[in-house]
Order: sequence, then C-alpha cells, then structure tokens
Amino acid sequence: MNFKLSVLDQSFARTFDSATTALKETIEMAQFCEQLGYHRFWISEHHGFVALAGSAPEVLLSALGAATNKIRLGSGGIMLPHYSSYKVAEVFSMLANLYPERIDLGIGRAPGTDMLTASALAPNGRPDFHKFPQQVEELWHYLNNENAEPTVSPKPPKDLPMWMLGSSQDSAVLAAQHGLPYNLALFINPHASAQVTNYYQQHFKPSAKHETPYTSVTIATFCAEDEDYAHLLAKSYEVNYYRYITGEWQGDFLTPEQVAEYPVPPQLSAFIQQRLPRRAIGTPAQVKANIEEIQAQFDADEVMMISNVYHFEDRKKSFELVKKAFS
Repeated sequence: MNFKLSVLDQSFARTFDSATTALKETIEMAQFCEQLGYHRFWISEHHGFVALAGSAPEVLLSALGAATNKIRLGSGGIMLPHYSSYKVAEVFSMLANLYPERIDLGIGRAPGTDMLTASALAPNGRPDFHKFPQQVEELWHYLNNENAEPTVSPKPPKDLPMWMLGSSQDSAVLAAQHGLPYNLALFINPHASAQVTNYYQQHFKPSAKHETPYTSVTIATFCAEDEDYAHLLAKSYEVNYYRYITGEWQGDFLTPEQVAEYPVPPQLSAFIQQRLPRRAIGTPAQVKANIEEIQAQFDADEVMMISNVYHFEDRKKSFELVKKAFS
C-alpha cells in the first residue's frame, strides 16, 4: 500500500446527556486505532451541536496524548477565526512539548456551528472569517519564526506541522501558497472534484517545513462483514443527519434497527443518493476497493476515515475490518 490510513473522530453523542460517554469512547477509540496500527487520529471542533461533544479539541487532545503512546494526534480542525492566532500557537506548542513528534495542528475557516453561536464565540460579537488568510500567516509566523514578537512560550518544536483543512478549492489555494499539507473533507463535500487536489499539488510552493505537497482526503466509511448491514449503517448515518438538518430530530437519534423500518420518501431518498459519492460502504473487500479508487483519483498520500454510526462497537468493527483488509 502506497498511502497511509488514518481516522477522524467527532465524539458522537447519542442524546443530550451522553457527552461523557461520547468523550470516553473517543479516548477508547484512539487507543484502539493505535493498537490496530493506524497512522493518525484526529478530532473535530463543533459548537452548539449536542450530537458532537468535541467543542474543545485542544483539551481533548491533551487527554488523548496521556492515554496513548505513539499514534499521531491532531485537530481536524481548529476553527481559527474564533481565536487569536497567538493563543492557538501557544496551546499547540504546549501540546507538542507534552507529546513530542505526535501533534498535528489542523486549521480551518468554517464556523463549525451556526452563525448565532459563531457570534457568541467572537469577542466583539462579529465573526471575522474574511481575516482567515491573515490569521494563517500570523500563526505560521508565531510557530516558525524564532524571533517572533511576542515570543511564544513554550518554544514551538520544529517538528510541529500545520495543516490546511477544507472542502473546496479556496482552502487548496491557501495550502499551496503557504506550503502546507492539505486535507480535503470529502465526507462534507462528496462532490468535490480531483481538480481541487490537482490545483494544490501543481501550485504548491515549498516552505521551510514542507518541500513537497502532501495530500490527504477524509471520507465516510461504513464497513461490516455483512454487506447489507454495512449499507444499513450508512443509511442510518444519512437518515439521522437528514432528520437533524430538517428539524425532525428532537434529541433522539435512531438506531440502525429503527432505521431499517424507517420510511424513505422521495426527498429523503434524493438526499441520500446525492451524498453517496466518495463513500466507502460494504464488506472489507468492497471498502478496500472503494478507498483505493478514491485514493488514486485524488492522488492522495493519506486516506482518513470517519464513521459516525450509532453503536460504538459497530464503529470499532468498521475500522478493524478496514485495517485488516489492507494488512
């Protein structure tokens, strides 16, 4: 295999009151993925969304570092417009000093929430997403310039990588301009074309830390020994997401067993179908073939997988089967 396999975890909470369980499962999943031999384990940042408990990846990363030994850990990602670039540099310098050669700083421009919550996060009540390119430059300066003023303490390790995350060509442009490794979120935008990563690779400008481009893609993966059950896991993910964005969700995520009996009207069916591209669904052999096809299409150095399904054991089994298929 000429590419790496990694995992993205979003601390999926099944109910309003299950955040404690969700966070414990994230820690257990990181340990499990380390045992399986995955290269990297990232966590996301979301706000005001009770289904995803990971609102502070910098805090959770500290717990993950203490619970694991060698797997790389990172933010997928820090939503930079919510914060001071200097403070982010300090936090990740601290993490990288606590867990040497294991921390990745992934940054993104998306709010990771609705605009009401984004306004509450902004010190002045006005999110400044247009300043993101400027913040990227500031953060790079703080992490890589030993003469930066003010000084970042503790001193940032030279091996702390900064990643650009995104789901469109805008992020690819910034990653290429700044010579950063790039992760394309195909699980968010399954219709993004290979032109995005082609642009990044062709326009990449070598930086002090990265002489060549490094491309990663993140896809939704649903793997089971039984093909029908794998497709049911994927369907349950899409149905629950649809219920959430349409306002049908009242804090009651459906289990795969419930989704099996759930009516699928034309609008929901169309929603599911338009999200199917860039998904890896089926038996281990089928998922392996899906992943290899996507990896080749985007010329990716790494494929990261996310599997937000209801039962924790189903998630663990999915990642276990995929890793074994590639072994």
